[in-house]
Amino acid sequence: MPEQAVAVAGGVIGGILLFVLLGITAYLLWKKFCHLFSYKKLINPVKTTNADAIFRGQANSEIQLKSTRSRSVPFIIPPTLHGRDWIHLKNEEQVQEDSDPYMTPQPGPRSSFHSLAGAYVVGTVNPNLYKFPEDKSETDFPDGNIGRLWFSIEYEQESERLLVSLIKVRKLQPPADSCSPFVKIYLLPDERSYLQSKTKRKTLNPQFDENFVFQVSSKMLLQRTLKFLVYHVDKQKKHHLLGQVIFPLKNEALTEDNKLVIWRDLEKENLEPPSEYGDIQFSLSYNDYLGRLTVVVLRARGLKLQEESPAVGVYVKVSLMNHNKFIKSKKTAALLGTPNPVYNETFSFKADQTELDTASLSLSVLQSNKGEKTLLLGRVVVGPFMYTRGKELEHWNEMISKPKELVKRWHALCHST
Repeated sequence: MPEQAVAVAGGVIGGILLFVLLGITAYLLWKKFCHLFSYKKLINPVKTTNADAIFRGQANSEIQLKSTRSRSVPFIIPPTLHGRDWIHLKNEEQVQEDSDPYMTPQPGPRSSFHSLAGAYVVGTVNPNLYKFPEDKSETDFPDGNIGRLWFSIEYEQESERLLVSLIKVRKLQPPADSCSPFVKIYLLPDERSYLQSKTKRKTLNPQFDENFVFQVSSKMLLQRTLKFLVYHVDKQKKHHLLGQVIFPLKNEALTEDNKLVIWRDLEKENLEPPSEYGDIQFSLSYNDYLGRLTVVVLRARGLKLQEESPAVGVYVKVSLMNHNKFIKSKKTAALLGTPNPVYNETFSFKADQTELDTASLSLSVLQSNKGEKTLLLGRVVVGPFMYTRGKELEHWNEMISKPKELVKRWHALCHST
């Protein structure tokens, strides 16, 4: 009987131990299973090599922002990119490292720019790098400048009206200490009628802000030229011409949606009377590096047209010669019905520097009529001593002595061949 009791007690104790062992085993297996399939967040502190210096710099920049209102704009990393490491460079830019794929940003000073939850500053953007170029048209004036004029133009297709706004003039050079300027505006080739601005009293920098309207058809628009004459009125009410601006319309895209604001330097008007057959103005330039000779045909005046009518077309033919042998020629567009055409057209010719002693340029002004033979109105040749003398030789030599610079001059036309 006692033996049976001992056996029963031993069986009960053994069963309990076995049950406890099974329970411990099951718990350990369950814990390992949960460990394998659960997400464990890895927390590695940010490298502190330069972190203190970065945040100290940020703190200082915030103090400077509050005191001096610095224009630097913080560059902020959004929370979605916080799982990356950033190091401080000498040029204050930040780059990502390949190591340490997880990171938690150290708490640092926050500025008013931190509107995103969890965002932090890693650098700044300099707004000066993204500014538009500064307009220096009112500060940069070349030597010998006699003034600069600003205006705008716009064309209304339906009403066929050319709208001209006279804005301002700066840095006038009057003959006296005081200046009372006004401006006359012509639409060439009509030189008999003009529109006039108000007179501004005692100022070298008049602000006009006046609008003028010219009635002109769209077909004739590109044949017209704006001419601005700036005058000064003295105490005796006499008018003194200070300068002019000539602006051809043929190269401009004039639409209602395209209002062009333009400035031009004033030029002195050629007060000498026209020569017998008229005069022509052009610029010469030679680029010794490219071996390129450039001619800019500007305008002519006082031409003796054989028949003054709208059907008469006047153009300029520019020919390059070498040893009196024809090389190449180019010509301007024909302008109708005016003895004072304005061209502003540029032509280039290939010419080696060794050829400048034997080359020459011939500019011929020609008149074309419908169904009739072309008439020569006048001609001028510029070149070296071999072919020319006087102003024509001076113009050629000045072009060579000032490479890559446009040299502008007037020349009298003649009928000699």
